[in-house]
Parts: sequence; structure tokens; C-alpha cells
Amino acid sequence: MTRGQTSASTPGKSRFDDIYNEPDPRAYFRRLAPLEYEIPHQAQDVFRRTRADRTAARRDTEGPVTVLDLCCSYGINAALLNHDLTLAELYAHYTSPETQALTTDDLVAVDKEFYASRRRADATPVIGLDSADRAVSYALAVGLLDDAYAENLETHSPGPQLRRAVAGAGLITVTGGIGYITQRTFEALVECARVPVWVCAFVLRTVPYQPVITSLDHYGLVTRTDPSRTYPQRLFTGPAEQRSAIEQILRAGYDPTGLEAEGRYYTQLYQSRPA
Repeated sequence: MTRGQTSASTPGKSRFDDIYNEPDPRAYFRRLAPLEYEIPHQAQDVFRRTRADRTAARRDTEGPVTVLDLCCSYGINAALLNHDLTLAELYAHYTSPETQALTTDDLVAVDKEFYASRRRADATPVIGLDSADRAVSYALAVGLLDDAYAENLETHSPGPQLRRAVAGAGLITVTGGIGYITQRTFEALVECARVPVWVCAFVLRTVPYQPVITSLDHYGLVTRTDPSRTYPQRLFTGPAEQRSAIEQILRAGYDPTGLEAEGRYYTQLYQSRPA
């Protein structure tokens, strides 16, 4: 799909399906750079702090907490979680003339070294889940993900390998997927859990999250958010997308003044933990 097409699950929101499942992330960064897509940057420190809190709360087994990143695409959240990198540096890396001249195989070789040289001492295992098979294959090939699955849990139950992998995950993260995935995905994953699992989700203010909150509550997870704290996601693609977003914001009972009314999407952070 092209930028002009919109999502059935988030009406009026432009889609970028043509960049989400390329063999490597160069087109992704080229397309999103002018829109100042920044939610992975906003989530970086939050995910690191939450991972540290989840590690401190461990009562099951020793060792690092395994993170399950939903809608992981090319492993960007994993890159920022486990490496001494910023999102700005990733934009610079993947849009540079030197990188543009490489084949995908050459880029994979370069990126293996690129990420290995920036690996943090506190890095933890990350499982990636996304229906975009080529994107998760890239993230696995360059070492950003320890395990990766191209499955759509909105339409199918988790496969046996994914079930086994998710069983040990202690933290579920997501930055850009709510609205494309629903409570069905979360229910399928939490059913697989064999250790206490936390959820850390950045959700567009235009997308209802209550169905997910209700489902997680059924599994004993209490969700908290600070509605006064928002995090920018990206610029609108144009006036039509902005008008649609503001209409949804008003219907949800939020005030777009100073936020969506100024020209970009905003998210809220939802943290779900065992009661």
C-alpha cells in the first residue's frame, strides 16, 4: 500500500505497507525521516527502565529478562534497547549515500559489525513478532533479535515454536502496532506465558485501548497510564489525515489543543503489571 491509502482499523490514518516488508530497512527510514517519526526514540529510555524494574521483580529464574517486541518490523526497538545508539544515528546510517550503494547482502554484513560494536553490557534477549517476514528475517540476520516469528495472531493461533519462546518472556513491548493488533494478539500471548509478564505499550490517542486493558485485567494485569503525559509519534502526512485524527480525538474525549491540532500524532504510555 502507498502513503495515500488508509487503515481499516484506524480510519483516516495513512499506511506505509510498501516499506514495512522490504529485505532491509533503508526504504523505511527514507520514507519516515521527513515525517519525523520518533516514537522508538521516545520509548527507548522507558523500555530500559521498565526492563530494569522487571528484572528487579524477578522471582522465577535467574538470568536476564526476555523481551517480546510486538510489531517489531526491522528490530528498531531492539536496536535502541540493547545498543549504544540513538534513533537519529539510525536515520543517518540508513539514509547515508554509502549505505544506499550497498546490496542487501552487503548491508547485512555491515550491520552485523555495526550492531555488534555497539552492544551494551546490559543487553537482554529480544524476541520479535511481526507478520512482515522479510523485515523480521533482516533483524534476525544482523543480530538484533535472538528469535523472530512472522505470524499474525489476529487470524491464527501461535505456532508451537512461538508458544515455547513466549513462555519465558517477562516483558512485552510495542510502539506502533496498536490498532493493527488487538486484544486477540495479547490474549494469545499471555496464554503462552509461564512467568509473570509485564506489558509496556505506546498507543496513539486516536486508537481505543480499553479492550486490551480489559483483556489483560482478566489475566490479573493492572494497567496504569498518566493521561497528562503524551509522547509524539510523527507528523501528519497532510490535512486529511490531521482532520481525521482530530475527529477521533474529540470522539474519545481528548483535547487536541497543542497536540494533534499542531500537526502530529501523539501517544500515551500504558504500563500493565501483575496486581
